[in-house]
Amino acid sequence: MNWNLVRLCDVAPAPWRNGGGVTRELAVSAGKGEWHWRMSVAEVDASGPFSCFEGVDRWFVVLEGTGVQLDVQGQTLRLKHNSAPFYFDGGATTYCTLLEGRTQDFNLMVRRSLAPARMLRINSSASFTLDAPKTIAAYAMNFGATVQIGSQAVRIPPQSLAWTTLRAGDRVDVVAEQALWMEIPE
Repeated sequence: MNWNLVRLCDVAPAPWRNGGGVTRELAVSAGKGEWHWRMSVAEVDASGPFSCFEGVDRWFVVLEGTGVQLDVQGQTLRLKHNSAPFYFDGGATTYCTLLEGRTQDFNLMVRRSLAPARMLRINSSASFTLDAPKTIAAYAMNFGATVQIGSQAVRIPPQSLAWTTLRAGDRVDVVAEQALWMEIPE
């Protein structure tokens, strides 16, 4: 099994056109002309609209900072650094208001043509048995994480993402103080 690993500090930031922040694209699955899924970390310096991604399911998590208020198609909610991942339609009109200064946020975007993906926070340990072939990924926040599959373990440094593709029936054990867990159907 081949693991991919990328540290946040090794990815150059790309500034947004509106000047409201920067994004570091950690991983992307290329398709014919467009990506199937994308994982990134954004540093948001100013309130403003989210980019529109028609036909994309999106998960959003505040990693650092006080939090944000998101207005999504008339629904308003507040997300803090300990809130559950928020799932929404990437094509929906979305406005982000910073609550008390800049934030750092994790984004998972998956094209809707694929079976549903999922994202969870892990704050201790968790075990999963895959029901289908999937790309699995873990992002370790401020502390490292360990992902164990059979006799193979990968140690993920803080502020790093690791991902690989697994078969149906594979069991995965994750130990982390602060991490995000993602499953994306193949």
